[in-house]
Amino acid sequence: MTQSARFRAPFIQAAQVDKSTTHNEALAVLDIAASAAVDGFLVDMPPVTPSIGDCYILGASPTGAWSGHAFALAGYTAGGWRFIAAIDGLSAFDKTSGQSAVFTEGAWELGHVRAAKVSIGGNQIVGPQQASVSNPSGGATVDAEARAAITAILTRMRQHGLIAS
Repeated sequence: MTQSARFRAPFIQAAQVDKSTTHNEALAVLDIAASAAVDGFLVDMPPVTPSIGDCYILGASPTGAWSGHAFALAGYTAGGWRFIAAIDGLSAFDKTSGQSAVFTEGAWELGHVRAAKVSIGGNQIVGPQQASVSNPSGGATVDAEARAAITAILTRMRQHGLIAS
């Protein structure tokens, strides 16, 4: 049986007698993978009494019915567990933490946001890191409170990665 390249959803074959089974299996795979929302992140043991629709991101050492499916998405259907092998770019929403998870370079990342910039209402709020800014020093008039405030602001900007250290 031929399958789709990324999610291994089955294709209906020419002259296939029972097309509905293949089609329904492909829909079950699509239901898990498309806009996935998971009930657990990096879980290795399946629940004792899963409900239809339950979905999990599996950990590195899954056991029981999940054995052999490290890092996959596991979704419970009327036909039992279905697995989607993790591929770079696969993403899911973790309902427990409220964060997004993305599979990249062989591992799941939870809560990491990757972007070139962040805009709100069409206004760029955060963009690429800028060059380093030196702390204030020297000058004819020294204002210790102003220097302390400016240094604190620069320190926070460095900690957040907005400017280089």
